[in-house]
Amino acid sequence: MKKRIKNFIRTKVLCKLAYILSALILLSNISPASAVVQKKMTRKEKEAAWRAERLKKRALEEQREIRNDSIEYAQALAAVRNGSWALEASNVTFNNGVTRFVTPSTNFISVNNGNAVLQTAFDNTNIYSPNGLGGITLEGRVADESMKMDKDGNLYYSYSILGAQISASVVVVITARSNQATATIDPNFSSSQMTFSGYIYPYVNSGIIEGTSGYD
Repeated sequence: MKKRIKNFIRTKVLCKLAYILSALILLSNISPASAVVQKKMTRKEKEAAWRAERLKKRALEEQREIRNDSIEYAQALAAVRNGSWALEASNVTFNNGVTRFVTPSTNFISVNNGNAVLQTAFDNTNIYSPNGLGGITLEGRVADESMKMDKDGNLYYSYSILGAQISASVVVVITARSNQATATIDPNFSSSQMTFSGYIYPYVNSGIIEGTSGYD
């Protein structure tokens, strides 16, 4: 009798364990998506989610641009203060208001170790040019330097180029929080003022290509 009771209890326990095991196996095969019925998004909710994601991406891009601009701005300021920089121009504006879009690597002003260079290259292949690039390359030494920064972070840097080839006053303005800059060149012997607009880089990192002066 006792043996029968034990067998009965054992059978019930085994049945219950088998039931629990079957339930666990069944639950493990149910995916989260099928286990939880998700609410279907309305069109307005989808548009709101899309706009939120777009704004998030735009904010991240703006933060990245600000970070990059800050680095380039700091590099430009350090280069000018160290007297070793180049402004590569994307356009040149003359005193009559005419603007020429130009190649930055061959249209530039630079200062390095007290030596200043001003170069233009307008790709006029049918016209003789002293530097062989369609323009002129003028060299001199730097004098009368002056530098100040306004409350917004714009840097104003002026100097003179003095040499056998050129005598001119130069005013460089670096826009706050970027390496974007303009340089206005005012020759002391004429009214042929020019403004170079582009970006300032440390001299060693610039991509400038210097032609021959043609005035030797």
